[in-house]
Amino acid sequence: MQPPRSDSAAKGLATPAPAVEHVPRERFANARVLVVGDVMLDRYWFGDVNRISPEAPVPVVHVQRQEDRLGGAANVARNATALGAQAGLLCVVGHDEPGERIVGLLGESGVNAHLERDPALPTTIKLRVLSRQQQLLRVDFENTPAHEVLLAGLARFDALLPSHDVILMSDYAKGGLTHVTQMIARARAAGKAVLVDPKGDDWERYRGASVITPNRAELREVVGTWKSEEDLLARVTKLRRELQFDALLLTRSEEGMTLFTDEGVLHAAADAREVYDVSGAGDTVIATVAVALGAGLPLVQGVALANRAAGIVVGKLGTATVDYDELFR
Repeated sequence: MQPPRSDSAAKGLATPAPAVEHVPRERFANARVLVVGDVMLDRYWFGDVNRISPEAPVPVVHVQRQEDRLGGAANVARNATALGAQAGLLCVVGHDEPGERIVGLLGESGVNAHLERDPALPTTIKLRVLSRQQQLLRVDFENTPAHEVLLAGLARFDALLPSHDVILMSDYAKGGLTHVTQMIARARAAGKAVLVDPKGDDWERYRGASVITPNRAELREVVGTWKSEEDLLARVTKLRRELQFDALLLTRSEEGMTLFTDEGVLHAAADAREVYDVSGAGDTVIATVAVALGAGLPLVQGVALANRAAGIVVGKLGTATVDYDELFR
């Protein structure tokens, strides 16, 4: 079954994305991406449900297996290395068991970790309880890093900037990107492309970014609800001009994704065969675009690759990645 076409494609406001072209593996291998942002540990408890609790009308889960995965900005960096790129990760974690688990998983993923450690910070955890591949509950543990640790991260950012081609800001509103405005300004002054996965309604803090990649809900929070594709284009154009974004890539779930630039509007229809789990799909999209730009590809080709990668990753459970062979299979 073909996914529905977006209004923009149907009305002819957007040109279709180009076909995905094969990119030599060595080009991706030369891409150097620095991911900065909020990291978390995605912890999964898998079990069976055979009865209801006598204490409350809730299922009793007999946990039989636990799995830990990198989440947030760490998952973005893991997606970049899965494609064969060189990825660095600048973030803050605590001195605790989840923090050590993140350190270990980063090492296994081939990510170059540049970690600031905050002894008073409990590392962010998203604990998901699942039974028969269905999520029953999510429990979050989180807090905000100390000001001194964030300032140390800003100094580390300046040192890392010259050795990376593309800077990627992954904002999950956990406090790790308190100095994002200064980071973007310094990166652009150094001639680097800056990609931002935004959070919240204050996008002034992302001023000057090269590409911003909201989903529909995130964009509505900033520009309001649009009534048509013409209305959407007008609102996005106004936003881009006010905040000096070179491009805005809107991810639209079953409708694919739409790229807005000064050259016009480009739409990529959804490429998913079967949607199993959309968690982490945005991480895959922005990581793929960043790797493509780091490999010297044009943005429109990066969008086509990201759309294909998103179609693959939503067919996997939980935060997952797409590797080079899967992308070009």
